Amino acid sequence: MTDFRLAKVHYVPAAPEPGVLYVSEEYKIAMHLCACGCGSKVPVSLGPAGWTVTERNGRPTIRPSIGSGQLPCRSHYFITDGRVDWLRAMSAAQTVAALNSDHGRREAYYRDLNRKPRWWVRLWKGMLGLFGLG
Repeated sequence: MTDFRLAKVHYVPAAPEPGVLYVSEEYKIAMHLCACGCGSKVPVSLGPAGWTVTERNGRPTIRPSIGSGQLPCRSHYFITDGRVDWLRAMSAAQTVAALNSDHGRREAYYRDLNRKPRWWVRLWKGMLGLFGLG
């Protein structure tokens, strides 16, 4: 498979078509069948701690790369403007490193989200509230 088209959906279909990147903005997930043709479903979470999907002329770009090191095919590729750009297959060590990196990125994002704002931010917001601007 060398090309993907974008399909914005509410729910990802149970029987996805090859060459389609399904994106559910409501559920913050994208899914496609592996570009190598093995038939494996490849889901990715979207958002600040996950992947991003952009669109140009109906053609998707997804970042970071898709690494299927946990699948038998070990595929690794980018999808850019709907085109598959192949990278080297992922080794077991690369797969572990990528999973650890993803986990660390999510942990840092949610840790920062739950962090109490600094005193000056709270003060500024309080002042804006006093003047009906907050």
